Amino acid sequence: MLDVDGPLNPFGAMPDHRPDGFQEHFLMPPSWAALEELRIAAAPRAREPMPLPVWLNPAHGAQLLDLPFELVWATTWEAEANAFISPLLGLPDLPYIAWQAPRRATQGRRCWKTSEIVAWAAGRPFAWVDDEISRADGEWVAEHHSGPALLRRIDPRRGLGAEDFTDLSAWAAELS
Repeated sequence: MLDVDGPLNPFGAMPDHRPDGFQEHFLMPPSWAALEELRIAAAPRAREPMPLPVWLNPAHGAQLLDLPFELVWATTWEAEANAFISPLLGLPDLPYIAWQAPRRATQGRRCWKTSEIVAWAAGRPFAWVDDEISRADGEWVAEHHSGPALLRRIDPRRGLGAEDFTDLSAWAAELS
């Protein structure tokens, strides 16, 4: 289960510290365009929508496809990840988690996605790659998920790196 912003788009490094291998794209998914229209309405001097800057590493597509997992988008991009991110990485359309709206409140320091990811997994083994994962998420998953799970927190300043792919592959091999 893969988040976009943080793991694939190291937004925490913006605007000046793009990690090696990442390329800049300016995207205008409908959800971003709607936010831009609100921004323009609230600030009369803002005249036109500004595209969303996204940094992606084109090598990640092949690296993700090489993992022994069924890839699933676990991102606020939802279906827009297939329309805007997949083509830039060479990925096929992937299933995605459609988040509850409005988002459920969480307890403590747990990520708002955690309970829905566990529900989507429905007891199946899963690896979750996200920049918002904390120890509280790991504890909650251990208590509420009956299958194996790997929660891989990614620093949003660097994005996915070689060691992340190595660890994901090793975890999958341990399951075999």
